[in-house]
Amino acid sequence: MAFKVVVNFDLCESNAICMDVAPELFEVRDDDFLYVLQDTPADDLREKAEAAADRCPKQAITLEDLASQQ
Repeated sequence: MAFKVVVNFDLCESNAICMDVAPELFEVRDDDFLYVLQDTPADDLREKAEAAADRCPKQAITLEDLASQQ
């Protein structure tokens, strides 16, 4: 099922835990800001995206199912 990665940047501390879990999806750059590399990734990355969301200490990452938005 298609999904979207959503980051609440007001909560995000850019601590790079998500990047350690899912480097295909997240990157903290030299400017110390988090970047979402794929906001609608392939389904095979869902497990990594869920793990990154679960491990975020600020719970700033959520996943939205795109099928339910149609």
